[in-house]
Amino acid sequence: MLNEKFLEELEEYLKSGRLEEDFEYSAEDRRYEILDYLERLMDVAELADEVATRLIFKNSQLGQLFNSNAQK
Repeated sequence: MLNEKFLEELEEYLKSGRLEEDFEYSAEDRRYEILDYLERLMDVAELADEVATRLIFKNSQLGQLFNSNAQK
């Protein structure tokens, strides 16, 4: 499920400025697609952050504190 090559290519695409260039020279409907994609990417990144936090703190006292607060 995890694809390191895809992440590397996406990172390079974002860093290189090609995405901004594609956006600049695209028609309006394509611009909306690009913005929707970036919004979805940010949503997925937030979810990844939440999952990583749970994994890191799963068996720690801090993790238990978070779980007890979340259940209230």
